[in-house]
Amino acid sequence: MPTAIVTGQPVPGSSLESDLRSLGFDVQVAADAPEAATLLAAAPAGDRAALVDARFVGHPHALRLGLTDPRFPLAAVPGAVTAQPAARQALGRALTRETSAGGGTATALDSLADRVVDALDAEGVEVYRPVLGSLVAAVPADPQARNEARQAVAAVDDEAVRLKSAVKSRDGFFTTFFISPYSRYLARWCARRGLTPNQVTTASLLTALIAAGCAATGTRAGFVAAGVLLIASFVLDCTDGQLARYALKYSTLGAWLDATFDRAKEYAYYAGLALGAARGGDDVWALALGAMILQTCRHVVDFSFNEANHDAAANTSPTAALSDKLDSVGWTVWVRRMIVLPIGERWAMIAVLTAATTPRITFYVLLAGCAFAATYTTAGRVLRSVTRKARRTDRAAQALADLADNGPLASLVARITRGRLGSPLLVALAGTAVLAVSLFSGVAWAPVAGAVVYATAAGRALYRPLKGALDWLVPPLFRFAEYGTVLVLAADADVNGALPAAFGLVAAVAYHHYDTVYRIRGNAGAPPAGLVRAIGGQEGRTLLVTVLAAALTASQFKVALTALAVAVALVVLVESIRFWVSAGAPAVHDEGEPA
Repeated sequence: MPTAIVTGQPVPGSSLESDLRSLGFDVQVAADAPEAATLLAAAPAGDRAALVDARFVGHPHALRLGLTDPRFPLAAVPGAVTAQPAARQALGRALTRETSAGGGTATALDSLADRVVDALDAEGVEVYRPVLGSLVAAVPADPQARNEARQAVAAVDDEAVRLKSAVKSRDGFFTTFFISPYSRYLARWCARRGLTPNQVTTASLLTALIAAGCAATGTRAGFVAAGVLLIASFVLDCTDGQLARYALKYSTLGAWLDATFDRAKEYAYYAGLALGAARGGDDVWALALGAMILQTCRHVVDFSFNEANHDAAANTSPTAALSDKLDSVGWTVWVRRMIVLPIGERWAMIAVLTAATTPRITFYVLLAGCAFAATYTTAGRVLRSVTRKARRTDRAAQALADLADNGPLASLVARITRGRLGSPLLVALAGTAVLAVSLFSGVAWAPVAGAVVYATAAGRALYRPLKGALDWLVPPLFRFAEYGTVLVLAADADVNGALPAAFGLVAAVAYHHYDTVYRIRGNAGAPPAGLVRAIGGQEGRTLLVTVLAAALTASQFKVALTALAVAVALVVLVESIRFWVSAGAPAVHDEGEPA
């Protein structure tokens, strides 16, 4: 159990100790700083510990934000500071210094907790300070200030603020106006019944899988049920994040589930639609695979651009200034958020089209909408990149190299070849163009030769750091090349089952790429090099698929794709699960752009 050490003389009528207990703390009282240091040293080493000034006045949710968020080793609000086990030593050092400097008393007008925070800042230790907004957190110095602080607490509805803060500050139009107004109350209902975000996330996945199963029936009733259940799954998907924010229940496992289940739900639903269409005699597997490829490449464009500019210096441009100016006009904000087809709008569109039309029409509209959104967002980011004078860091270049997912073959090329052929993007474009031409040449072994050229270009593209203005386009270009190769060769095989096998292979590889993204976002680095070598890297898999297509019959190629999909899925899932459930995985909750 975490320990909260209340320092100084207790204040009559204060609810501080009961508030701390309601947050799960074992409350102990220290009359002065030396006693506080003794109690801190005696607190269980594997638990969180906090120092709180006995004069603290504020909302319980302000204390919750400052003292219980698991994402930050050290956190503070006025009058209180907390440390997780990994940061307990730093907190102890700062308290010891303040005990010595303050002459052993904690009854001075200034707060011991605040002095400890100042000491941590002076030491260069990062302390998280949550944005409290209208919430009150203060250490009044006299009775009049205490009365004023209590009046300020009474004037603000703590629960209303907590409910509001459970919703993302930036979200899509459909989510903001059609889901969040009631899903936040569902999140509170779950919190009061002891449900966890992970349980809600799992319920959302199961609901989506049932929706996919309904779509797979191929009946109109099944399609209607699938659309309704897909929306229900999305409601739960919003609820899990809101529950995490409402109760501050972030976890390593939750980060993994939240990061991957959205994609698993959407792509499983695509497969369900394709199965349902097949029952009615319509083969739309190529459309389903194309939709998955387009959506995945869109995400990689987002991730690569954000990583390239995460900590870039002089990160401004006229295009960005124009975007900020448009954001000042209220209605344009929602239009621009809608046309990029974020997850809320996309799932609502898919649900309505599933219930009212056919899987083929659903995929046609989805592909057109995603293609427009991808063109819009990519063009805007290209304009920003060429008009800004950003200096990208080694960290950004390494993140892009990790996202590129080059394997042993490309690494060998980079080692044994010398000389600069051109910018990384131009080299990658040239290799991709050769591969594309070979795939549509109609010559049996031409794709193999094209894949060899492509693998060589992939190695040369990463010969030097990806710090150019448009080098962030290299990873999504590689994703498009690999996934597109699988789609084209499976379609050319023209045998029943080849495209579903290709769908499974691309899904397994895409999972690996999403896993890489969220590890980087959590500052945990890319997956182990051994994993990338084991599954061949993107250029190795591309070459292998072309060789299999050229050397095997259509039926044998289908079997080989299936076996490859199963092998890749097993390897990446085992490693991913091992990482995300380990103690070393980052406790994060993604608050980025709506996906």
